[in-house]
Amino acid sequence: MEGGRRKEGETTTPAPARGAASLGASVQEWLQHVKASAVGAWRKATARSEQEAAEADMRAAKAQVEATDEAEAKKKRLAG
Repeated sequence: MEGGRRKEGETTTPAPARGAASLGASVQEWLQHVKASAVGAWRKATARSEQEAAEADMRAAKAQVEATDEAEAKKKRLAG
């Protein structure tokens, strides 16, 4: 049965290592969300106008979306 054999040069990561790496990506994502929220709240608190406050909210949301996208991409690389 050759179906179970790996191709030459192909490596796979053991399941426990993938799980740990996935957990690490999730923790990193969470920390980036917390950082984005804290920085956004600080910028909003120090904003001099409604426009600056709105921009601070948008930047925080954008940073959170980027953190999520980065973590998802890392998890896909680990799984595939």
